[in-house]
This record gives sequence, C-alpha cells and structure tokens, in this order.
Amino acid sequence: MRLRTMLLVALTAVVLLATLGAVPADARRRPRSYPNCRALNSVDPPGVGLVRARDRTSSGDPVTNFKRSKRLDIRNDGGGSRLFASEHDLDRDNDGVACEQH
Repeated sequence: MRLRTMLLVALTAVVLLATLGAVPADARRRPRSYPNCRALNSVDPPGVGLVRARDRTSSGDPVTNFKRSKRLDIRNDGGGSRLFASEHDLDRDNDGVACEQH
C-alpha cells in the first residue's frame, strides 16, 4: 500500500512538472510600455505598429518593415487606449507606427 501511494505521488509530480513547461513563450511574454523610442528601438529597431498601419513621412520613403503588433502598439501609443492612457505616447504623428526609423 505504501509503495502504491509513493508511486502515485511521484507520477503526479512528474505530470505537474511536465505541464509547467508546456505554456508557449508568447503567452508568458506580455507587451510592455517603453519610456522612449531609444528603448523601444533597442528591442524592435524599425519600430512597432498596427497591422494595417501606413507610415506617413515627408521624405516620401515610408518605413514598411516595422514589427506589426496590436498589443505592443497599444501599450506604446499613450492616448490610443483608455486602459493605457498613462503610458508614453511614442506614436506622435498618429500614423499607427510608433518609433519608426527613417
């Protein structure tokens, strides 16, 4: 009886430990707000924007290789969402792309 209980406890521990690593990396990584464009560009150099965003530029050479992420853009658009209104506004020209590098 004791051996059976010990085996059950060991099997339960193995199953629990195996399921802890089963969570995908994206699910554990939450988008964060950056204090300025230098900090954001150190992680995502071309900038971050919405899926259908179009970079507005006066030079005529728009940035197109920015990372597309709605969650990350909302966290760094300041007034873009009521939930994150206190965050820094890194999309100052309001074209849907934050911290685009020309």
